Amino acid sequence: MSDQNEPDPLDPFDEIIAEETDRDPDLAVIEAGSRTLRTQGGPPQADVPARPEDPEVDKALREVEAELATRWGETKLEPSVSRIAALMDVLGEPQRSYPSIHITGTNGKTTTARMIEALLGAFELRTGRYTSPHVQSITERISLDGAAISAERFIETYHDIKPYIEMVDGQQEYRLSFFEVLTGMAYAAFADAPVDVAVVEVGMGGSWDATNVIDGDVAVVTPIDLDHTDRLGSTPGEIAGEKAGIIKQDATVIMAQQPVDAAQVLLKKAVEVDATVAREGLEFGVVSRQVAVGGQLATLRGLGGEYPEVYLPLHGAHQAHNAAVALAAVEAFFGVGAARAEPLDIDTVRKAFAAVASPGRMEVVRRSPTVVLDAAHNPAGARVTADAVGEAFDFSRLIGVVGASGDKNVRGLLEAFEPIFAEVVVTQNSSHRAMDADELAAIAVEVFGDERVQVEPRLPDALEAAITLAEEEGEFAGGGVLVTGSVITVGEARLLLGKG
Repeated sequence: MSDQNEPDPLDPFDEIIAEETDRDPDLAVIEAGSRTLRTQGGPPQADVPARPEDPEVDKALREVEAELATRWGETKLEPSVSRIAALMDVLGEPQRSYPSIHITGTNGKTTTARMIEALLGAFELRTGRYTSPHVQSITERISLDGAAISAERFIETYHDIKPYIEMVDGQQEYRLSFFEVLTGMAYAAFADAPVDVAVVEVGMGGSWDATNVIDGDVAVVTPIDLDHTDRLGSTPGEIAGEKAGIIKQDATVIMAQQPVDAAQVLLKKAVEVDATVAREGLEFGVVSRQVAVGGQLATLRGLGGEYPEVYLPLHGAHQAHNAAVALAAVEAFFGVGAARAEPLDIDTVRKAFAAVASPGRMEVVRRSPTVVLDAAHNPAGARVTADAVGEAFDFSRLIGVVGASGDKNVRGLLEAFEPIFAEVVVTQNSSHRAMDADELAAIAVEVFGDERVQVEPRLPDALEAAITLAEEEGEFAGGGVLVTGSVITVGEARLLLGKG
């Protein structure tokens, strides 16, 4: 007769607990609960595409990347949609062949897009997702069914529309930009798939962003704060004026919590175009949340009612708010709260959220010491990241690795991290936009003091220095490293640390 205390080999919950022989029993049960929740949706797929293994494919992709690099970069803009509209015209308006959910805001756009994509996919819709910038591979920007398109398909799509790109180039005052070409590729790839719905993140702003040749059935506005102030405006209200450009006639607007002046601008635009508005904190929101191993457990209120015990494998209160926005957007897409009263199927919602991943956003890529990557690149993003680190990790000593772009509010970024960094290693990434490490160090010294700042211009050296500093606490003392300041810095660190 078997021992009554022996775990049933068919019970995965008991199996997981049995594996945790070196852990506190209560902690083992908590972790098992989180892991079985995650299993329902499969493990989050955090990895992003690596370079193609086939040398010929890799060569062809590099040739496409080189051609794209000859065009205006993403920071050089001529505020107009005339060129992308011309490209759509000669391509036969591919962006009109599927409904879309359009996302703008300052922070949280990419993660919210990934959440929306996961939810739609769980309800068996074929999705296309367009986000920017990429963490490691340019192919990440265009996804079908939750996965980046293959390098082969990326190359094929580029060559398919290249003759039309050149035709438009010859007709316009300025050639199509890097971002405009990629937007055209995404819309063409989605039509070719074909997708049931496109989830599209703006590149910058809204009104004149290249993505804004779609008429989103649902317009999502994540939290607005100060960023790109030289192009979008110097106050949240002014910036909201640009971002409100994605709100189209008779659309549904899903609005995250906003500064008062930004909310006023968005609501005014919604009234002008007869759009329906759902506001976080009123029509939907986060009811409760608690920290869980590997993420958090939340109860969300959607347009159709409450969704209890939703496991989210992402850290930080901001991610729970992103989840509430994503849920409301998908409900609006399905007509919940308007055409239908009942909520979405709770098990499907739980399964979708349990499988969400967001590379480079509070992502743990190493243990002993723990190394966390987060792409915060402005003060607002840095503040929520600092809060999330404090909530999710019990670091006794946290070392920062910061590499930022020269066009950002670097002082504000560093000030947001100052309370949680024991020391900071300043560095620079390989982008031409990167702030010089010595220039960054001068600002860091003013914020942290000379004794807490180390300069390592090469990112590999900066990572090594930070890990060494964290290890000074001892193997079990709880030192950690946070790499942040730029999506590019995070992407390059991911590669150096063996991810992707």
